This record gives sequence, structure tokens and C-alpha cells, in this order.
Amino acid sequence: MYLCTKIVSIQYITPMHKSGFVNIVGNPNVGKSTLMNALVGERISIITQKAQTTRHRIMGIVNGDDFQIVYSDTPGVLKPNYRLQESMRKFSNSALTDADVLLYVTDVFDSNEKNADFIEKVSLNPAALVLVINKIDLIDQEKLEVLVDKWKELLPRAEIYPVSAQERFNIEPLFKRVRELLPESPPFFDKDQLTDKPARFFVNEIIREKILLNYDKEIPYAVEVEVEQFKEEEKLIRINAVIYAERDSQKGIIIGHGGKSLKKVGTDARKDLEAFFEKKVFLELFVKVEKDWRNKDTKLRNFGYQLD
Repeated sequence: MYLCTKIVSIQYITPMHKSGFVNIVGNPNVGKSTLMNALVGERISIITQKAQTTRHRIMGIVNGDDFQIVYSDTPGVLKPNYRLQESMRKFSNSALTDADVLLYVTDVFDSNEKNADFIEKVSLNPAALVLVINKIDLIDQEKLEVLVDKWKELLPRAEIYPVSAQERFNIEPLFKRVRELLPESPPFFDKDQLTDKPARFFVNEIIREKILLNYDKEIPYAVEVEVEQFKEEEKLIRINAVIYAERDSQKGIIIGHGGKSLKKVGTDARKDLEAFFEKKVFLELFVKVEKDWRNKDTKLRNFGYQLD
């Protein structure tokens, strides 16, 4: 008697890995940065109630065993009045060119007629499109339904997710859907990487956030921050940073009587920097005048802005 043995070939299938760029765009002050931080689960973008808080395109990376989501927060879409704003608009436009998934963020107070030319570009973009209506905790259900219908007419191919980024409402379903929309791809960044920005960038942003919170009128929009020294020791980080203003009068306001205003900015920033780096921070702030820096290409490039 002959025994026939059937040999079964076992194939091990590598689990599918998904990766993609999920770019967040929309008008100023609709909560794009709050949404990005909620989706990433970390404080990547600074947040204030003032428009133009975000000036750069900032990436926040979320990793899992079988996926990598590269979120990008972008400046609010606006019509430029000077070279700095032209660069900010470029960051917004660039987000339309490399998106696998596009999150167009609006809120319950935003007008769908504002920046109609940009919305038209969004509608024609080939990326998967998700419309996020933020701040729904500030509106009743009936008004929300009317708003959803209006956006369905304007962007018929978009999937619509009403959320409250501040309250973390409906963030998990949005995150899940974004993950589903990712294309199959190996990761673009190391799996332990949280952002594409260096440490100095976040120092600049945290200091600028405190300026936005502590000063009114033109001051927050007329300043930029540059780190001159970032020295990390075993138990301490030593940071020297310069706040650039456009006029001598602005410099005086930033410093304040007896240096009181500047000291408060430094104290507030130091506390956040220590939380961010999980280490003690020694922070020194200086104020200098760089006249009309918002229209100077050389200074803008030094500050990391994109120009023609």
C-alpha cells in the first residue's frame, strides 16, 4: 500500500500598510489647529481666538502598526495684503497639491461665500474630500441640518462630519474614516516621528502664541520670533529668543513698563516649553526692531516662509 501525502504550501501574507497625507484647509478661525491637535492627540499647533494664528504648514504624524497618517495644519485662507500673507496663502495652496485626503474645515459661523475661489479649487481637487463642520456645540440641531444641506449643494462629493473639536465630539468617527480613506503605502516617516518640524520651531510658536494672547490690535501680527540659542543640557534647556517688531513704538509696548509685559510673556512661554519638552527651561527674551519685515523677502525666507 502506498500512502499519498498532500503537501500544502502555506503562504504568509504581509498585512496591508496604509499611509497618506491628510491636509487640513479652510478659512481663518474655524478651528483647524484645534481639530489637528484633537486628531493627532498631541499639542502640535498653537491655538488662540485670533485669526492668522497659524502662519506655517505644520505636520502632525499619527502611527499605528498598519498605518501612518500625516496631517498638515495650514494657515487660514485669506486675500494677501503683504508678502507675509502671500507666503501664508502659498502654504494653503500647496496643501491642495499633495493631499490624499482633504479635510475642508468650516464652522457654524463661517460663510460659504468667503474665498469662493479657493472652495472651487477644493471641489475640483482629485483627493478624497471630507467637509468638517466644527463648533456644532454652539448651534441647535435644526440650524445644523440647514447648514449641512447648504454644504451638500456646494460640495456634493464631500463626506460631511459635524464635530466639536474643542469638546472632542465626533472626532473618533472622523479619525476612523480618514484612516479608511488612506491609500495602501509604506510609511513616509519613521514610526516614532511626531512632526516634521525641529524643536526650535515649536519654541518660536509657543512664544508667539503668548504674544497673541497678551497683546491686542496690531502687535501680534507685526511680530515674529527667532531662536538664537537652543542649548540642551542634562537637566536644563537654555533658550535665547528674539522678538522682532516693525516699529520702535511696538517694541516699547512689547517690553512694557519696567519690562513687566515681556516678563509675563516669558513666564507663560517658559511654563508651556517645560511641559512640551518635559524638562526645565531657562528662557531669555530680547526685542529688536526690523522695519517692515513682513514685506522683506530676505527676512521672510530666514523665518522659513515660502516665496516665489
